[in-house]
Amino acid sequence: MQQTQTVIEVVTSGQGLYEFSRPLRQFVTGSGIRTGLATVFCRHTSCSLLIQENADPDVQVDLKGFFSRLVPEHMPWITHTLEGPDDMPAHIKAALTQTSIGIPVDAGSLVLGTWQGVYLFEHRSAPHRRQVVVHIIGE
Repeated sequence: MQQTQTVIEVVTSGQGLYEFSRPLRQFVTGSGIRTGLATVFCRHTSCSLLIQENADPDVQVDLKGFFSRLVPEHMPWITHTLEGPDDMPAHIKAALTQTSIGIPVDAGSLVLGTWQGVYLFEHRSAPHRRQVVVHIIGE
């Protein structure tokens, strides 16, 4: 059994989905692990991870619009406001999605569907440098 780990930095420019499938695939391919599991973990509480369609950009527009309506900024009942009006809604959006994803590895590659990509879903308005930890275990 082998294991390896890296950190992928995702630079964001505000709210939206940022695909990082390419560096993730490159790390998996270069790991030498042929069969196993890649765990992808986001080290932040105001963004999240998604596996989503990467063929039609309208999917990203609609997801962002849905979450903006589901958890709008400036909700009068919010008490955590020190970091701005987008911070607590960002935490709620992250709680509704996920911060960790397990993806099988087979024949040295991620087992993703044809139109699937791996995204960091930034919930804050300002640009950020986000860290995603990738751990692969297998043989």
